[in-house]
Amino acid sequence: MADPTAGVAIPATFRAYVVDRRGDRFERGLRDLKPTDLPDGEVEIEVAWSSVNYKDGLAATADGKVARAYPLVPGIDLVGTVVASAHAAFAPGAEVIAHGYDLGVSRHGGFSEFARVPADWIVPLPAGLTAREAMAIGTAGFTAVYAVVELEARGLAPATGPVLVTGATGGVGSTAIAILAELGYEVWAVTGKPDEEAWLEGLGAVGFMTRAEVAAEGRPLESERWAGAVDSVGAATLPYILRTLRRGGAVAACGNASGPALVTTVFPFILRGTAILGIDSAYLASAKRRRIWERLATDLRPRALAERVTEVTLDTLEPALDAIVAGAARGRWVVQVGG
Repeated sequence: MADPTAGVAIPATFRAYVVDRRGDRFERGLRDLKPTDLPDGEVEIEVAWSSVNYKDGLAATADGKVARAYPLVPGIDLVGTVVASAHAAFAPGAEVIAHGYDLGVSRHGGFSEFARVPADWIVPLPAGLTAREAMAIGTAGFTAVYAVVELEARGLAPATGPVLVTGATGGVGSTAIAILAELGYEVWAVTGKPDEEAWLEGLGAVGFMTRAEVAAEGRPLESERWAGAVDSVGAATLPYILRTLRRGGAVAACGNASGPALVTTVFPFILRGTAILGIDSAYLASAKRRRIWERLATDLRPRALAERVTEVTLDTLEPALDAIVAGAARGRWVVQVGG
């Protein structure tokens, strides 16, 4: 626990959005918490902003199978100001970001006016990003950039061919489109929302496929089409991507919104040398995490950041949690937690 003499003490009570299970009864809503309700950690943070991610929606659902402890404050990411610290790297007054690890899953997360977090989970808010902008990017945007970085490390470049992005209107998908387009790629988007195509074109998409086209069954191998892909959907889209990747291509797999099953064959891997790159941003080492955030503030900053954001508060958070699980995401929801 942070030393309260090192900065401003957490107040006697503060607000948080809490989910709880008592037997067969599932409850969710705003509660007053006390400092003793927070888990141990070296750094205490006054939370300014959080964001709504798919995991948060599942955590706030009775059968979401994400929450591993109750009661729980969801919110897998947050940005705020250090108010007390027992770690030399983070002095009171510093603006910091925390995301991933067990936040909002098995320990209290970002939907709380105050948080207590292990120092190893924290990175400084990079120069060039405001706190709100950092959460407009959030875990979803960070994951998208990590996927792009890993694809390029394997050889993807604008000259190698077009890139397909699934779940295009979601946080990961829309950020991936914006960043890839800015880097000069020919980006195609998969979406079940034809009324959003104009918005996706504004982010940089040049072509579209429907969910039905991608989810349809096909031959074990089809015509080579995509040099790479970013997939946040999983079961419904990953088989198509694998059988249509170009020789040596790769897909960055970073979500399972349609389910975790994967029905495919070995042919894409042994006949075309393709690869699935698993993107686990939750437990990424601190040094690499910091480098990616620095790039998000500079050369990989998503275009049209403000246009992809809907703002909610702790009082108006619940509809966004339900909407993201229902597949109604359009860009990002940011949560104004602090005043």
